[in-house]
Amino acid sequence: MDITILLWLQAFRNGIGAFLAEFMTKMTFLGEINTVLVIMAVIYWCLSKNAGTYLLMGWSGNRIVNGFLKVTACAYRPWIRDARIIPYGNSMTTATGYSFPSGHSMNASSLYGGGAVRKDFSPVLRIALGITVFLVAFSRIFLGVHTPQDILIGIIAGLTVMRLTVELMKWLKDHPEKDTMVMLAGIAAASLVAVYAALKPYPMDYDAAGKLLVDGHKMANDTFKGVGWCIGFLTGWVLEKRYVVFSTDIPMMTRITRCAVGLLGFYVISLICMPLIKNVIPGAAVTVVTCFLQMFYIAYLFPWCITRLEEPKQGGQHPF
Repeated sequence: MDITILLWLQAFRNGIGAFLAEFMTKMTFLGEINTVLVIMAVIYWCLSKNAGTYLLMGWSGNRIVNGFLKVTACAYRPWIRDARIIPYGNSMTTATGYSFPSGHSMNASSLYGGGAVRKDFSPVLRIALGITVFLVAFSRIFLGVHTPQDILIGIIAGLTVMRLTVELMKWLKDHPEKDTMVMLAGIAAASLVAVYAALKPYPMDYDAAGKLLVDGHKMANDTFKGVGWCIGFLTGWVLEKRYVVFSTDIPMMTRITRCAVGLLGFYVISLICMPLIKNVIPGAAVTVVTCFLQMFYIAYLFPWCITRLEEPKQGGQHPF
């Protein structure tokens, strides 16, 4: 049934639905990791520290859940399951890891769905955010890179994690001293997922020419990314609370400056530092380390820098 639906959408896309393909490509961009991560970082640094913390925490949890489910189900991408499926354009370049559940759908559920779940916005805006989640998820099956169950479970899992994050944030507000316990529990869970992904057996299916269809250990790379991001956020979150305590109650020009400088640093780390590190550290460890650095910069390093630049005589003491 799932392949039948994809073939129908593919025929529609190649026919009268061709005009929608580029629109769906733009919608899928809204669910890509770097897009979501940058938006959440800007919210955290410049707009609302509380909302940004919630989004980053929920997204980090979602990446762990997504990574665990992917290496557990080991579901092949649609075009591997059926050669008749031909994804649109270069859509396959954004389709990494196993197919189930959809990472884009969980990313969209974290950011846009997270905004709707928290109920901080007007009903109209929450409806718009919900529609965005649907369109990002639908774009994945329209472009032929996921099946309906991939996006359905992705949305359900993503929204569930964000709802649980809302409750966790409420609990932490009443028990702020428990943040270290939450950090340690999250790091332990992420580490167990990493060990599980590294040690579990993966399917070894071959095509007619004797070529391995999918290398499970390469597919697990997405899981290791999630582990790095999760540990990076949790560590940076607690350190920021202890030693930085920055505020987003700032003038507009300061917000703009933070955004520009913060994103510049983010891209220096992502485009220069991370590739250099990849030449030094082997195997899955490099994925964990580089993604840890990326998120640690967002959660702690840049906030620490801005408190020194904006208010040199204020702020906490550096733990190191």
